[in-house]
Amino acid sequence: LPALFKQELQDTEAEEGGTVTLRCELTKPKAPVEWRKGDVTLYPGLKYELRQQGCAAELIICDLEVEDS
Repeated sequence: LPALFKQELQDTEAEEGGTVTLRCELTKPKAPVEWRKGDVTLYPGLKYELRQQGCAAELIICDLEVEDS
């Protein structure tokens, strides 16, 4: 069976130049997660950090800009 969301992403506010963490919880531990912004897949680097532990997945966005909305 595919993994489903137990807890979906919540709207989050943050200040320009800051950092924000987006979290979701899945029904299966270590299920593959692909973070996307529109049609663009996000990959780890200076701007994005991707973490996953058990059923929880996190996307950390650093140095926030208006375009990150």
